[in-house]
Amino acid sequence: MHDLVYKQRLPSASLQLNEDTIEDLSVGQTLRFLSLTERLAEVQTHVRQEDQNPNLKSDLKNDLLQDLAPKAITDQRSCLSLEVISGPSCGLRCSVQPTSASRLPLTIGRVSSDLLLKDSEVSGKHAMINWNADKNKWELVDMGSLNGTFLNSQPISHPDSGSRHRGDPVELSSGDIITLGTTSNVHVHVTSKSESQMPFGIGIASDPMAFRRGGKKLAMEDVCYYQWPLPGISQFGVFGICDGHGGVAAAKSASKMLPEKVASILSDSLIRERVLSQCDASDVLRVAFYQTEANMNNYYEGCAATVLLVWADSNENLFAQCANVGDSACFMKYIKMTEDHRVSSYSERLRLNENGVPLRDGETRLYGLNLARMLGDKFLKQQEPRFSSEPYISEAIHINQESGAFALLASDGFWDVISLKKAAQLVTQAKERYFEGGGNISEKVANFLLSEAKTLRTKDNTSILFLEFDGKFRISCKVDS
Repeated sequence: MHDLVYKQRLPSASLQLNEDTIEDLSVGQTLRFLSLTERLAEVQTHVRQEDQNPNLKSDLKNDLLQDLAPKAITDQRSCLSLEVISGPSCGLRCSVQPTSASRLPLTIGRVSSDLLLKDSEVSGKHAMINWNADKNKWELVDMGSLNGTFLNSQPISHPDSGSRHRGDPVELSSGDIITLGTTSNVHVHVTSKSESQMPFGIGIASDPMAFRRGGKKLAMEDVCYYQWPLPGISQFGVFGICDGHGGVAAAKSASKMLPEKVASILSDSLIRERVLSQCDASDVLRVAFYQTEANMNNYYEGCAATVLLVWADSNENLFAQCANVGDSACFMKYIKMTEDHRVSSYSERLRLNENGVPLRDGETRLYGLNLARMLGDKFLKQQEPRFSSEPYISEAIHINQESGAFALLASDGFWDVISLKKAAQLVTQAKERYFEGGGNISEKVANFLLSEAKTLRTKDNTSILFLEFDGKFRISCKVDS
């Protein structure tokens, strides 16, 4: 019996998976719908009335869907973890909590710094991070460095670069990338106090892939995030990647809203019990995407979004289900969990041709965009109704933690140069290489995959989130010694 099996209402059977079929194997149906509650069924009845115009139908659906779930739960995030993911000090990590007064502010630089970077482009006292108790947020400040500090490729230094004056404080979010000089990139992860134990390993690696287009520096528009457990819901967690286009704003908005919407929906005990009993969170994911799209105000920016929902039942069995729009992808061992929503993909061309003027042969863009489904891009969606935020929803699968199961989420910069089959082979190769080395194997696998994408000279932002379900792992929110 294989370690990943479909979970359906009827007793499940094992899957006969062939490694050679990984390119085409997927789970779920794009538009399948099962009602969460009678109210959700009522929403669908209202929004599918033939006599409603598209704008009214969309507004009604959004209004009713937002009423389905209780208010979002406030997550008092606190623990800050930094990891150097590129540059001479790659692999260096440190963590701190707001209650660690003696450790704040946390300094970054070459001389007597908490995060000491052996990089000639980094100033002695380059930047610092402090906790803003009034805002309950972490903030980053450039200390007047010579080569500047960048947050998601945007400069945060003082406008007068030669003055050596401090810049203004800038709020940090989980998934941000801090760049010091040109090569040292630091990944930011912010977690709640309750997010201290995880029944699997996790590794994150990101790179804007700067200087890949004739030496031009690329803006970092990917955002990785995860939350385990969701606030107030100990059995569920979300893991995701948002790949922005036109800027990073839409990706940051979606990465914040999606876990909040999922948590809010699952705070209803009836919905939560239904998911656990039926092993199906399709409607939770679908409604979360609907609500996120409804609340986003990004007219000229958009993003691809991939969300993996993982949960444990009362017997500590793990399950996973995925939803996506766009071209970021997720697969679990030999099962593809997402659908490609580029205009060039067969399924999207079929949908587009059935609902409007047929695309010409070789036409791979619509209004200049290569995606047919995304979050945000409200202006384009007003011009072209065939653009969609309807997510693909996979089937739920059971995870056997004793069989080497894993999940890999990555933005299109990775998939542009590495196939699903090759990625599975690379994961196996990396796990064998780092098995005896100790430390966080998941982080090493993620960085190994990122380095392969670099070697193959990908030309787009690349982000990787790797989950290792083999055995028990603990991630502690503590200051590294």
